[in-house]
Amino acid sequence: MSDAFLFILPLLVGWLLDLLLGDPAWLPHPVVGFGKMIALGEKRLNGGSNRMLKGAIMSVFLIILVFAVTWFVRSLLFTFHFSLLILCDSIIVFYCLAGTTLIREVREVFHAVDRSLAEGRKQVARIVGRDTSELSAQEVRTAALETLAENLSDGVIAPLFWLAIGGVPAMMAYKMVNTLDSMIGYRTERYKDFGCWAAHIDDVANYIPARITALLMILPSLFTFHFSLFNFVLKYGRKHASPNSGYPEAALAGILDCRFGGPHYYFGELFDKPYIGENARELTTADMQKAVCVNRMAEVLAIILVIAVCIITNCMNVQCSMFNVQ
Repeated sequence: MSDAFLFILPLLVGWLLDLLLGDPAWLPHPVVGFGKMIALGEKRLNGGSNRMLKGAIMSVFLIILVFAVTWFVRSLLFTFHFSLLILCDSIIVFYCLAGTTLIREVREVFHAVDRSLAEGRKQVARIVGRDTSELSAQEVRTAALETLAENLSDGVIAPLFWLAIGGVPAMMAYKMVNTLDSMIGYRTERYKDFGCWAAHIDDVANYIPARITALLMILPSLFTFHFSLFNFVLKYGRKHASPNSGYPEAALAGILDCRFGGPHYYFGELFDKPYIGENARELTTADMQKAVCVNRMAEVLAIILVIAVCIITNCMNVQCSMFNVQ
């Protein structure tokens, strides 16, 4: 059984499961378990002195723990039969990809805000961390599309990147990194020290994937927009408060010719974020549909890229083995 087969088959099965099912509410999800571990650690450790050190130790420990447990379980299953390993890896890939669920949520936001502003605010609160109680209809739609772009990187491209780099254990470890950042990686009074390391680890883990995401988003649009999108992404991507989130957001803003960013409230505190883009036009359902198509095309390109990297790496390993034998 070739290494390429053991890698590609679970990747395709897990991806197809995500396309078909998303994240069913009735199915237990490991990220929920990650969240419970983080919440427990934060409750016990985020107090008194040395909060930054305690947050760093907790974050690093949980990331290593997830990697080690995943590696151990896979090794154990492989000793019984390779089919169990394929099944395990397929399930993990399915759990780690969140493209379909995100698209469903964003669609629901647009449908909800078309029905009523109050319903739109309630729906978008499911996928954003900002205060949504005072958002306008335009701000609700903008928040949904910003999240769609940012989480294409966090929920699809970055997991695939780390799968290509370190296999399924690295993919699972990345999900812990991302969960840590989403729970404690804020610059609020409560988390600015304790979650400092979690936020910086997430910045490092997403540095390359975020830029790959922007590239994959604009590649299909180059025939229409030529190379001006590259300049747009380079200009506005670096203006975001995050070193990474601005790049996929800038890519989508450039494709849609709209404006993202601006001031938002998080946990009762105002954060004045710079604008990404200049055209403050009203967003529509057609924009959402176009953004979904962009996400799906980027996702397909990423899958093809990861498979190509796997095949090339496997061929190189085979050639090296033959050379060593000779």
